[in-house]
Parts: sequence; C-alpha cells; structure tokens
Amino acid sequence: MSAQQKATQPKGSSGTSELIYALDDKPAVGPALYAGFQHVLASFVGIITPTLIIGSVLGLGDNVPYLISMSLIVSGVGTYIQAKRFGPIGSGMICVQGTSFAFLGSVLAAGFIAKSRGAGPDGILAMIFGVCFVGAFIEMVLSQFIGKLHRIVTPVVTGIVVTTIGISLIKVGMTDLAGGMGSADFGQWHNLILGAIVLAVIIALYRAESLMVRLSAILIGMVVGYIVAAMMGMVNFANAFNQPLFSIPIPFKYGFDFDWVAFVPIAVIYTITAIESTGDLTANCLITKQPVSGPAYFKRIQAGILGDGFNSMLAAVFNTFPNTTFSQNNSVIHLTGIASRYVGYFVGLILVVLGLFPIIGGILTTIPKPVIGGATLVMFGTVAAAGIKIIAQEHLDRRNLMILAVSFGLGLGVMLVPEIMKNMPSVIQSVFGSPVTTSGLAAIVMSIIMKRPEETATTTEESQEANASLVQNS
Repeated sequence: MSAQQKATQPKGSSGTSELIYALDDKPAVGPALYAGFQHVLASFVGIITPTLIIGSVLGLGDNVPYLISMSLIVSGVGTYIQAKRFGPIGSGMICVQGTSFAFLGSVLAAGFIAKSRGAGPDGILAMIFGVCFVGAFIEMVLSQFIGKLHRIVTPVVTGIVVTTIGISLIKVGMTDLAGGMGSADFGQWHNLILGAIVLAVIIALYRAESLMVRLSAILIGMVVGYIVAAMMGMVNFANAFNQPLFSIPIPFKYGFDFDWVAFVPIAVIYTITAIESTGDLTANCLITKQPVSGPAYFKRIQAGILGDGFNSMLAAVFNTFPNTTFSQNNSVIHLTGIASRYVGYFVGLILVVLGLFPIIGGILTTIPKPVIGGATLVMFGTVAAAGIKIIAQEHLDRRNLMILAVSFGLGLGVMLVPEIMKNMPSVIQSVFGSPVTTSGLAAIVMSIIMKRPEETATTTEESQEANASLVQNS
C-alpha cells in the first residue's frame, strides 16, 4: 500500500485489527499528529495525577506547577527515547512514558521520612528524587536478566503486589473525594456529590461503544467535574496564573539526598514494574505485528525495560517521579491502526510543549480534591482489579493459595493495624510499615522457600523409587 493510499484510509475505528501504518512506516504530518494527540489524550491524566496527589499529600504547595511541568517534559523526552531507540536503550515502539501509580505509596513513604526529620518541601523532594535516582539503576540492571527474573518475581508475586498497591491507595482516593484530610468541609455533602458526579460520568462513558471515548472517560469525567465545581464556587484561581512564562528544567533543583530506609520500598517497586513492563511491551509487539518470541523479541523487551529505567533516572535528575510504559496506549494503536514509531516523536513533542508552560500546571492545581478523588477512586480500583486479574490467570493450587494467604495477610495486616510496628526500630517501621513492601517481600520469600507441587511430586517419586530399590536389594 502506497503512502498516498494510506493517507486516504480512515484513521481507525473501534475494533481496528489491520495496521494502516506499520512500525517503521513514516506517515504524513497530519495522520501522525492526529494519532499523537490521541495518545496524549489517553495518557494525560495518568501522567499528571501522581504529581497532583504527591504534592497535595506532602504539602508541596507552590512547587506543584513546576513539578507538573517537569512530569510532562520528561514524559515527552522519555517517549521519544523509547520510539527513537538510542543504541540498546528504547523499544523502538510507541511506549508513552509516565509515572506509574505503583510508585505512589513508596514515594509518599520516602517523603514522610524526610518530613518526620523536619525537612521542608525542598528537603522532601531531595529525598524522593535521590532514592528514585539510585533505584533506577536497579531496573536498568534487571533489564538484562529479565528472563531469569521471571523465576523469582512470578505472576502470582506481581499480582499480589499490584493488588495491594491498588487497595492501599483507595484510601487516598476516598479521602480526596471527601474533600481532603484536614479540610474544614471534610465529608460535607457538596464534596460527596461532586465526587459522585465525576464517578457517575466515568462509569457512563465506560459503557460507550467507542474505544476512544472509553479511553478518555477519566479525563472527560474530570473536565465535567471541574465545570460543575466552578459553578458551585469551589474553584479558586487566586494563584493559578501567578506562574513564570516558561519552565526551565534544572538538574536536581531541590538537591540530592538518600536514605536506605526510604530506598528499600522504592527498590521493590522498580523490580515489580520491570516485570509489568514486560507484559505491556509484549502486548505492544502483538498489536504492531512484531515477534513475541525469539532473540529479536527478547532484545526489544530488554531495550524497552532499559529505556524505562533510563527514563526514570532522567526523571529523578529533572525533578519528577519514576517513569514506566503506559499500557493504555496499546489500545490507541489498536484504535487508530497507526503503529508507526514515528508517531512517538509527535507524542513526545506535544508533551514537551505542554510542559514548557507552567501556567498549565498552575491551572491543574485548582482542580478541587473531590474531582481528583472521584477519578482516582476508579483508577486505584482499576489497579487492584488488574492485580486480581493477573492472579486469576494462574493455577491456584495449594502452594499459590498459601502464598496469597500469607502475603495478603501480612501486607493488609500492617495497613489495617499500623500500630503493630510502633515498638520496632525505625528502620523496621519504615520498611515493613508499607503494606506493598511487606506483601511483596513476603510473596517473594514464600515463592522461593515453598516448592512447587510438581517439584514435590518429583521428589516423592524419587524417594519411593529409592526405598523400593533398597527393599529389593535387601
């Protein structure tokens, strides 16, 4: 098919299965820009929301607009790196980068550690970016051993961690929906109604036949909620426009700090996200008609995960949070039929341009907490559901059920009864006070020490054969 014929093809519809533009095709600017905007639309909320939540929970105040700008700029640069592929870094596919919600709990924990020592916003951010910078090297190293890593971090382990992340974050979403902890109107009817409106819009749009509408449901829900909030007088523009004209990326603007206690939960999440990215990259390979086995496949997966780690290191240097490959953009490729990696260049450009103007971040900080809560409640619930789905795909034999029982019991136990750690040393409190870290470490240890049923059966058969041989010989 010629380029001219491709340009006149319909630009995709729900259920598209054939590619209009293959991975290495170069579409004209029009189709590429069209597809790029759709990718941005599908991922925009996911890119900015972690920063909004972290800024709100840790009280980062006037720093939030700049942090949002940096999240957009680094996401754009990271997406370009993944698409362009620089040597061994980058998958060579459209892999939109952004902060995974998986990091949210461990990043907040690192911030609270710094805050407990009397640090202000600069000190809090220095601690967060310091541990995230060092942690990025873990993912970069693990990318070269991703095949062997699957033997330790199994789908059951991954599912446990992802489910625990979602469940532990639901409290954050519900607190925001009620107006935000410590607010004078916490739990008042106007907050609950506003959050319910956002939730209802998202649910309604998820029932739409159009895939693009479903992909944009959370963004549209937040826009509707924002408009309703403005009509209710709940939007304050006092400082929204009091921003510099441009955001200039400054390496380690807030300094650099490091703490082993804050680092351990971050390291666990980097390990888990390396496995998660394998699934996202494999799905991308399937949609873009690339091999999903053999040397070429493994080389692409390694390069993609190395790209995630490198982009996370870049994120820490330029004052934003760890990056990973977003899965929802695979649906956009399927929707548009445009798999060309050159579209990733346009996605990166759009995100960088958006990030250059801090007024965008300033406006985003005016979003009322109930609007954010209504949206994140769905997003965090989706994370938990995704973890359950991963677990459900595995055979739940006695071994796996015991791993689930112990891991969820310990992880959710420390979440529901945090006082259990109050008499422990501060290091133990900080590491095992996190439900995600506790459940993840428990799942990994249980997976290692508990033999699989087939291994036990093999050992039993060998023992029986040996005993029979001894009886016969005697």
